[in-house]
Amino acid sequence: MRFALISDEHFGPTAYFQGKLRKLTANAGELSEAFVTRMNEEVRPDLVVNLGDVIEDESRAADLEHYRQFVSILSRLHCPVLHVAGNHDQVNLSDDDLRALWHHQGELHYSRDVAGVHFSVLRTIEITDVSIHLPEAQLEWLRADLAQTELPSVVLMHHPASEMRLDGNRWFEKRPNVCRVAERRAFQRVVTEAPRVVAVFNGHVHWNHFDVISGVPYITLQSLIENLDDDAPGRAAAAHAVVDLDERRLVVRVAGAEPVRYQVELRGRG
Repeated sequence: MRFALISDEHFGPTAYFQGKLRKLTANAGELSEAFVTRMNEEVRPDLVVNLGDVIEDESRAADLEHYRQFVSILSRLHCPVLHVAGNHDQVNLSDDDLRALWHHQGELHYSRDVAGVHFSVLRTIEITDVSIHLPEAQLEWLRADLAQTELPSVVLMHHPASEMRLDGNRWFEKRPNVCRVAERRAFQRVVTEAPRVVAVFNGHVHWNHFDVISGVPYITLQSLIENLDDDAPGRAAAAHAVVDLDERRLVVRVAGAEPVRYQVELRGRG
């Protein structure tokens, strides 16, 4: 099957970090529209995944408006969409707000089967400027969810649960505590023990990154609107990924200004 991912669109006010223009939020709408056009006319995926941080949080009213703008753009896709809750999405918007925006019932961690693949969606929790957590209840839910399926499985989350080095990352080199999931070792054990997990995908870090832990690839997707230049006027990453998965291999192609390709031979996983 084929699925596509997009992450960290950050609809909202212009965002600076350490005095420099870092998020080209003004480009979020046109880049999202270009993504939808490419999906419908060229890629034709079975599924699209939004890995979270749709908005650059501002206020509940503004965040609702900006999130609705993104959802409206994605509504033109010719395939279903799975949403993941990002940290910015949860600052001013309640769980009920996100359920309504996603047209979703139940918890914000959930699973779906699409085109013969099982997708497990997790909802990570950020304590602002302190730490990132994946509650024990979700880890137990994930263990049970992965145990009950016979399908190849993909885990989706906003924050990374790998052991990536953050040297050179403009956002998190000096703040790893608000990047990686604190309970990542426990998460890794759950994933490693589940024989059908073929990949874990996340956003948040605003770069492309690839890890393999105990045979499972952990793939981080660059932000759609990250400024690849040092300051204004800027150059947007325009990143999104297309994933082809069959019984033999996983192939990930990241498109945009920083294209990259990963291929993993599954060797029995899935």
